[in-house]
Amino acid sequence: MNAPAFPALLQTFFSDRLLRQRHASPHTIAAYRDTFRLLLRYAQNQLGKAPSDLCLEDLDASLIGHFLQHLESQRGNRARSRNLRLAAIRSFFRYAAFEAPEYAGLIQRVLAMPSKRYERVQVAFLTQPEVDALLAAPDRQGWSGRRDYALLLLALQTGMRVSELLELHWDDIVLGPSSHLCCQGKGRKARCIPLNRQSGAVLRAWRREQVPQPHAPVFPNARGERLSPDGVQYLLCKHVRTAQQHCPSLKDKRVSPHVLRHTTAMNLLHAGIDRALIALWLGHESVETTQMYIDADLKLKEEILAKTAAPTSPAVRYQPGDKLLAFLTSL
Repeated sequence: MNAPAFPALLQTFFSDRLLRQRHASPHTIAAYRDTFRLLLRYAQNQLGKAPSDLCLEDLDASLIGHFLQHLESQRGNRARSRNLRLAAIRSFFRYAAFEAPEYAGLIQRVLAMPSKRYERVQVAFLTQPEVDALLAAPDRQGWSGRRDYALLLLALQTGMRVSELLELHWDDIVLGPSSHLCCQGKGRKARCIPLNRQSGAVLRAWRREQVPQPHAPVFPNARGERLSPDGVQYLLCKHVRTAQQHCPSLKDKRVSPHVLRHTTAMNLLHAGIDRALIALWLGHESVETTQMYIDADLKLKEEILAKTAAPTSPAVRYQPGDKLLAFLTSL
């Protein structure tokens, strides 16, 4: 039996494997789609063949390796983004291994391509004065200012991802004696998050102002449609610039919606919450993910330092070592 052509194989990978069998989320579909759009355009430029004319043999380990290098050198992608693109390509080739076994050698060489190690930077988060300045920045005399204030307050209290915030509908929120909301995070993991008194009061006022339908987005744009991630980044940057006038330390920070999520996690950690409960609150896949907040917590390290005793051994005068050993040490 002849192997399916590459265009048909790629189409069935998306329609059959990802959508029907795995029921992949829209975010996963979009990430994989963008990866192959970039790869096919790169292959077209390198090979002079239209994407519909490509064969599986064209996408060998050599071309994919050069494509990954192109992402870093020409597009400015970091190693982490490069690894995510490679993960999408691997997923397709694992599927191709069953559908086109005659290409096993080519497929195995692609699957053997390693992820690139990268330096893990400490997470950024906002201090309490920076949080106060940011929440004071929106002009609540206007409709958009009240919406932005409610969005920022909810993001900082719940630690929700920006995608979770934007997908919130009014029927996901219960406002009453025990106010809470329900959301669906990564991997379709549903979780409920309680709301404090301030967040509940702000959302009640915001709901009265909108007179919303149950399936209407909680945070719409001026046209009544759901805000986009770029729209959230834009309004956040705008309010950060305003907050910088009262809190100069914000000038040294790049504040993204995910930084607000990190801020929630650090506040929970400073409150003495166990990291397993923080992982549950944030919807992390693993408790180990929460370790990055402990690594970034200077206050916790200072508390550890305060509990340790200073060395009691007397200071001694330095004596130079043997010259030969010093030479070897200098190598």
